[in-house]
Amino acid sequence: MTKTIPRIHHDKRRRYRDTTREEKDDETTKMTNIRSIAVPWAAMVIASVFAAAYVSYTIRTDEEIDPYTYFEESEKERFLADELSTEHHHVHKPVYEEYHASLFPLSTSDRVGFFLAICGLMLAAGGGIGGGGILVPIYILVMGFSPKHGIPLSNVTVFGGAIANMILNAQKRHPIADRPLIDWDLILVMEPLTIAGALIGAFLNKILHEQLLTFMLVLLLSFTAYNSLRKAIKMYNIESRMLRKQGLKPDGTKRSELSHLDQKEEEEGLNQAGDELLEDMDLQEGENPGSGDLDVLPGGQTDAQALQKILEEERVTPMFNVRVLVGLFIVVLVMNLLKGGGAFPSPIGIKCGSQEFWIANAIIMGWIILISIYIRNYLVKRNDLKERIGYKTVEGDIKWDARATILYPSICCLAGFFAGMFGIGGGIVKGPLMLAMEVHPGVASASSACMILFTSFTATTSFFVFGLLDPQYGPICFSIGFISTYFGQIGLSILMKKYQRNSYIAFSMGAVVLLSAIMMTVQSLLSIAEGEYHKSGGIC
Repeated sequence: MTKTIPRIHHDKRRRYRDTTREEKDDETTKMTNIRSIAVPWAAMVIASVFAAAYVSYTIRTDEEIDPYTYFEESEKERFLADELSTEHHHVHKPVYEEYHASLFPLSTSDRVGFFLAICGLMLAAGGGIGGGGILVPIYILVMGFSPKHGIPLSNVTVFGGAIANMILNAQKRHPIADRPLIDWDLILVMEPLTIAGALIGAFLNKILHEQLLTFMLVLLLSFTAYNSLRKAIKMYNIESRMLRKQGLKPDGTKRSELSHLDQKEEEEGLNQAGDELLEDMDLQEGENPGSGDLDVLPGGQTDAQALQKILEEERVTPMFNVRVLVGLFIVVLVMNLLKGGGAFPSPIGIKCGSQEFWIANAIIMGWIILISIYIRNYLVKRNDLKERIGYKTVEGDIKWDARATILYPSICCLAGFFAGMFGIGGGIVKGPLMLAMEVHPGVASASSACMILFTSFTATTSFFVFGLLDPQYGPICFSIGFISTYFGQIGLSILMKKYQRNSYIAFSMGAVVLLSAIMMTVQSLLSIAEGEYHKSGGIC
């Protein structure tokens, strides 16, 4: 017996060192994945900023040209443009009409458009990334809506789908830990700076040439789709190996003689449970003892009591996180409504480019930064407490230390920048980003869908208040979004449960991003070919 206990202690220390080594390897893999997606994104942002600066400088230079010379050249350019436009429109049919026909009787284009929208939404349901990149081209190219009305309809469709996702995901539990499937800490970190990035990106959207925006959009979505599908294939292969180890076929069905393997695993589990009784004995200096001495925290609680309190808090939805997010969005929504935009006037008379306009934007940015700092301090303190009391993370968890609370929000700001600059939903880039962060696919999908609920509600409210939401098509699109997403997610859940594969979520994300890249490229190219695109210019 005296020889057995030291051997058990040695095995326990060896397993602890192996676990630590595995955690370091996992962190290295995660950072490699993050760099592979963040570095190209950062390069695109820098290129966009330089391009916008060049365009702004060119516009200022043109304004300094002699007015008589500029007038003569402008007359010639307008004459040639009118001639080309007249010739052009004799040959081609416009991409869309400014005013759409009534909903009833339902036209053939509406039937086809609704069918394609349903298919796209069911595909996007599992990934939790909305599907706006698919819906906008369908509403504009197939159903003939102008972007002014097609984009609001896309938003209300995504909003309906986000409600369906929220209803289903709110009932689900984390696949490994005893907590909700939605990671509210992750949302709390990602959402504020995503909004800040979108605000900056929207300004660049007004400055840059349509051709450049189209090229960069294709580049972004193609690259993101490639990374997502590569990650999905990698996950699929890992799942196949795990199924083989468990004695299962790739389709999830049992192999023969499985009972022997189950018995062996049960015996190994009993041995491990016996070893854990001696876990805190004879550990080397610097090793985490788990539940060792009961230190008293400042509040008079022991480590065990504090740990139990955190575990109980995490079993339910953290209302503190929800309140912070709601407060963030209410202020952003109110300020956006007050300052107005290109498609609708400000209700209090704020003019684009005026002092009041910039003050309103500064208030939004200041509020976002204030919330972000508050969230960072809160999560860092909570993470320090978790480490002190021996809180054990599970696969896919992110430790919100001082480094992570700066790195990940900064990358989310890049994602928001692209969402604002290209007019695409943030979920189409945030979903793949969470996969690169090694977040569990189910958690990534549910958290992304929850964030889309906030953003789509804000956008839909703005469109409704300013009369840009079609009163006939709006309710139909909302219903299509809700029903398609609801049954699409249920269908994917059945497949995942049957075949025991979470990689289907990653495949859903990658497929939607790739399809969005193709469809939005076609839409942009057709708009450019028809001359129905905005030219570069100032923010106003």
